[in-house]
Amino acid sequence: MANSVVVATSVSLFSKYAQRRPSFFPLSSSNSIAKTNLNFNSQCYSNLLLSRSKSPIYGRHFVLRTSIKQSESENETELGLVGEDSAVFQLGEQKISSWIYFSAILGVVLYVLNVAWIDNSTGYGKAFIDAVSTLSDSHEVVMLILILIFAGVHSGLASFRNTGEKLIGERTFRVLFAGLSLPLAVSTIVYFINHRYDGLQLWQVQDAPGLHQLLWISNFISFFFLYPSTFNLLEVAAVDKPKLHLWETGIIRITRHPQMVGQVIWCLAHTIWIGNSVAVAASFGLIAHHLFGVWNGDRRLATKFGEDFELVKSRTSVVPFAAILDGRQKLPQDFYKEFLRLPYLTITALTLGAYFAHPLMQAASFNLHWLRSNEM
Repeated sequence: MANSVVVATSVSLFSKYAQRRPSFFPLSSSNSIAKTNLNFNSQCYSNLLLSRSKSPIYGRHFVLRTSIKQSESENETELGLVGEDSAVFQLGEQKISSWIYFSAILGVVLYVLNVAWIDNSTGYGKAFIDAVSTLSDSHEVVMLILILIFAGVHSGLASFRNTGEKLIGERTFRVLFAGLSLPLAVSTIVYFINHRYDGLQLWQVQDAPGLHQLLWISNFISFFFLYPSTFNLLEVAAVDKPKLHLWETGIIRITRHPQMVGQVIWCLAHTIWIGNSVAVAASFGLIAHHLFGVWNGDRRLATKFGEDFELVKSRTSVVPFAAILDGRQKLPQDFYKEFLRLPYLTITALTLGAYFAHPLMQAASFNLHWLRSNEM
């Protein structure tokens, strides 16, 4: 096997009238040739390039390799990426008008969300929380119900995306998706913040040396996995036409489902710190939702991209670093540069901002008074 030589002949065509496929055939070789580790390229072009004939014009590309393993390795390199290069942001390609539209849309969305859901005098957020809270006296059960409602709407609409976009268009469907998902997400988050310390205390380790620092770092890392949507904010706001992406670089090299991994890290960090039954219930519901998203996401990508997704799937993994460790994912030497991009810098800034804004978030959630009358 190691002494065999594979000769690959590929034909590149320069005519629209005919096409030839690459041909591959093995040749036997002596040990002296095998030990030489031949690897050369020669390209020949027909002198028809200089003629006016409309006959097919092509060149031949010869590659001799001294082992099958080398052939497979180089073929992987030659295949290149079939998915998209994630988090690419070219400042020169941005339009000022697009970001003006984005800012305007964001302002309108936040205003409508406040009036229709958050403001107790006009919105339905408190009524929604009150209605769900009547189903059980247990904060853990209510927490799970809120997550189940959000997950059903969010994943349900995601599953219906292809059909929905054909019926009402990509942008309209994105507005519908956000309009239903965002209020439910806000309600779930507010309920968790208001009741995070109301459950049965299972352990208390907040005084453990170094634990706060360890969990803070874990939480910080989780946000690099949680928000790949920042790869294109203009699509999130439907300024650019939204589409389903097959990402293949950056965080995707580590895990094919970064949101699931990020959610698991976030849940573990907060559950260890809080240490009660409400945190356990919230973490169980959120992790279950994202594990379903792993299956549903792969299903949707397989339907949309077919063989391209199967190729990306074969060289990525759900479990972080698994594809790298078993050799299916070949990291380029400048892999770190795939993270030195504006979207990842944006995540860094937002994560730090969210941490320092924790007291404001807690105060805002409490001041909404989305609590039962006997809890206020």
